[in-house]
Amino acid sequence: MRNAEATRERILDAAMDEFSAYGIAGARVDRIAKSAGCNKNLIYVYFDSKETLFTTVLQKNLDRAFEEIPFSPDRLPEFAVNVFDFAMTHPDVMRLLMWANLEQKTDNPPRRETAHEEKIRQIGLAQSAGRLRSALPPPFLLTSIMTIATAWASTNPFGPSLNPEAAKDVDALRASVASAVRLLVQAEDRTAN
Repeated sequence: MRNAEATRERILDAAMDEFSAYGIAGARVDRIAKSAGCNKNLIYVYFDSKETLFTTVLQKNLDRAFEEIPFSPDRLPEFAVNVFDFAMTHPDVMRLLMWANLEQKTDNPPRRETAHEEKIRQIGLAQSAGRLRSALPPPFLLTSIMTIATAWASTNPFGPSLNPEAAKDVDALRASVASAVRLLVQAEDRTAN
């Protein structure tokens, strides 16, 4: 049993490298098998299809992100900085997400959708309670925060490739991410007037 689990993990690691480099369409199961040191047919035994393998790899890496990046609607600037740091230090995961969005050949992993919906729900509750600015609907606000936080990832065509000098000052970028999100979410002062 331990050997089977080790083989499965080697397949997932090899698949991460392959999918993040080539996407779903460009990835080759024979290269994954060779890199994992296993028979190509074993991949289909474990994962049924290349698409299922991709979704499994994506979910595994998103689970890691969910564990490493706590979410609280009352700490959105900090959340955005943590997403920024994750995006900057895990370019392979960002490429995997890019491929998933570009190719749209697999279903979103269910836990990704569930986590996303829960964040939207929590933002809505915080807005209703007056703890967050309510000028933007929760789904739009969450998407804006994630866009700001990942704007400098190597996969973003408007980030480091167009602004290589700015991308070098990671501390300044981190501070700007926090400031931008703070401006987006800071609750209105209801005592003014």
